[in-house]
This record gives sequence, C-alpha cells and structure tokens, in this order.
Amino acid sequence: MTGYLGSYATLGLLLLVSVLFFVTAFSANRVLRPARPADPFGKRTSYECGLDPVGADWAQMQIRYYVYAYLYVLFAVEAVFLFPWAVVFDRPGFGLVTVVEMAVFVAVLALGILYAWRRNILRWT
Repeated sequence: MTGYLGSYATLGLLLLVSVLFFVTAFSANRVLRPARPADPFGKRTSYECGLDPVGADWAQMQIRYYVYAYLYVLFAVEAVFLFPWAVVFDRPGFGLVTVVEMAVFVAVLALGILYAWRRNILRWT
C-alpha cells in the first residue's frame, strides 16, 4: 500500500478491525451471560467495610483535613524544587542571581507558613 491513498487504506483497515473486535466482544458478552442472573436478598444494598449502612447518606467533613493536605503538597513541591537546585548549585554559571532566586522562592513559602501559623491553621483542635 503505497502512494497517497495507501496510508488512508491502512487507517481504514485498522478502523474496520477495531469495529469488528468491538462487535465481537459485545456479541460474545450477550451470548455467554446468564439469561436470568441470580438476585439474592440484599444484593443491591449498599456495602461499606462489611458493616450495614446506618444513618443518613450525608456526613460533614472537617475542612482542616484539606488544609493539612494542601500544606503538605505545598511543602513537598518545595522540597522537589530545592533538591535539584542544591545539586547543581556549585557548578559554574550559578552565581548570586541563582541564590537570590531561590531565596525569593523560599521567602514566599516562609510567608505562607507564617500566615498559616499566625491564623492558627496548623493547630489541631
């Protein structure tokens, strides 16, 4: 299959094979599935860790869990940026500008942790 339309013929053949595979899979599913599946008592009820569900389906979540997760991600990203910088810092071409850039980066993160500390976000109640 060469020429201008050869690549389209390959694409068409691939699409035909994929459609045939799709139809074959769904046909096999229809043929092999049970006609009347068993429906024992309690099969369609909610299941949670082996316990019967009790109470309402809505529960309030404390926002502090999300705040802690967000702060963890923030400082994990800081560590991800600090390690490569520390590895290549002593190479030629990294001078005072690089130190100032990293100092600004760490200062912004320090302001964030200071803000969280002053607002008592980090205190577990």
